[in-house]
Amino acid sequence: MKFAILALLIVVFIAFVVMVVKAAKEWRWYHITSAVIAMLMAMILLFPTAGVLKSRQAWHKLKEDLEVQLERVKQERQTLQYGDADDAEGNQGVKDLSLELSKIGTEAGRRWRNLGVVNVDANGQVTLRKVTQAAEGTVPGVDPEANAPEVETPLVPVGLVVYGFAETNFPGADRPVPTVYLGEFRVTASAPESVTVVPTIQLERNQADAIASGRAKMWSLYELLPLDGHEAFIAEGSKADDDNVLGRVDDQLVKNLLKNASPQTLQSYLNDGKRGSPEDPAARWVKIEFTKKYTIDVDSPDELGALEGGFFDNNGRAVDSRLQRADGGSISFSPGDVLVVKEEAAKQLVDQEKVASLVDTYYLRPLNDYRYALRRIRLQIKELDIRIAEMEYEKKVLETATAATVAMLEKRQIEKLKLEQDLAQYQVENSALQSYHSDIREQLRQMNEAASSLYRSNFELLRQIQQLSLGETQLTDT
Repeated sequence: MKFAILALLIVVFIAFVVMVVKAAKEWRWYHITSAVIAMLMAMILLFPTAGVLKSRQAWHKLKEDLEVQLERVKQERQTLQYGDADDAEGNQGVKDLSLELSKIGTEAGRRWRNLGVVNVDANGQVTLRKVTQAAEGTVPGVDPEANAPEVETPLVPVGLVVYGFAETNFPGADRPVPTVYLGEFRVTASAPESVTVVPTIQLERNQADAIASGRAKMWSLYELLPLDGHEAFIAEGSKADDDNVLGRVDDQLVKNLLKNASPQTLQSYLNDGKRGSPEDPAARWVKIEFTKKYTIDVDSPDELGALEGGFFDNNGRAVDSRLQRADGGSISFSPGDVLVVKEEAAKQLVDQEKVASLVDTYYLRPLNDYRYALRRIRLQIKELDIRIAEMEYEKKVLETATAATVAMLEKRQIEKLKLEQDLAQYQVENSALQSYHSDIREQLRQMNEAASSLYRSNFELLRQIQQLSLGETQLTDT
């Protein structure tokens, strides 16, 4: 392109020279001088003009690119703030996530993490110090409080009842995870970088051992006990489907966190949200599809505070004004809407109301209320301790009885040995007596036979004597 323009300029210059030469006969010198100067200035200024046009074209292209980029950034900002309405996965925006985070923070209460153990005395008093690290959202090398006034505020309010957890580092986690519950404590002293706590009640044996042995080096303090939920154990990026109503459970995370749990407890976490019908009715949830229009009243006509009337009434409708809806207090369902509810609610809608049909059955792990679960576990531990004491007493009684039985067995064993010796002697004597008895019987038999033979002989002699006597008598008479 540049060569074509250069050729055009040469042609124009040649044409100008020819025209000036032709017009020299009619022009005066100043006409020719002005034309030449104008021509030279036009040719010289042509290059800056071309540079300006080229620069303008580049800046105009940059402006168009920036406008397109600005429009894309605005769209991205809109998507990041409010989410993408056309996204099938239903990703939430920053405002929705911030609202959920604020709700979770309100429910979880204040918490103080990354507290290192400084000292543990004999009375169970524990001194913790905050481990400094770069805060989230700060620029490296810039102190966000460099110009802030120094205010000596305590790390944790004195007198506050908190719950202690031991933290453990897990592979893939960006921060330590609380894994061991250390008990309920009361704050007795607090400084900007340290806090001192004492147990409100006697610690359990495993809690005291974890603190005394140094296994709990890093602590977390919570104003409220953490709330149980399903989402914390779902794999990142996993979505709900027909086989997993909550999404795929992160098996490795669950096994790492619950490596000391019983097989039944571990299996309940691994099966959370999976298709199936467990034996426990409290864990059966049913997916239903509405076949008719249906409206459910979810708000009670009464508006009370949580301290006045609780959160829900006997029918499950919201009583607390903070939980009530702003659009009439009812929810409407259209044919084709899908809902996952408890089994008894599904039976009412399917069998009694006949406004929905059964789709599938799922297992959802019953959530724990740790305020009552920990108390229940403590009572169970106390009952087990009492049972252990009873079993130890029974063990001592059994050991005493066993020792007496062993002593009696030893005594009876000695008696048995003596009796066995007596038995052997008796058998020898009995054998001798039986032999002697046999000899005597044989002698008696022989004597009986001899006596019998002698008797017969004597009887025969007597008969002969009588006959002889009778013969003599007859002879005498004659």
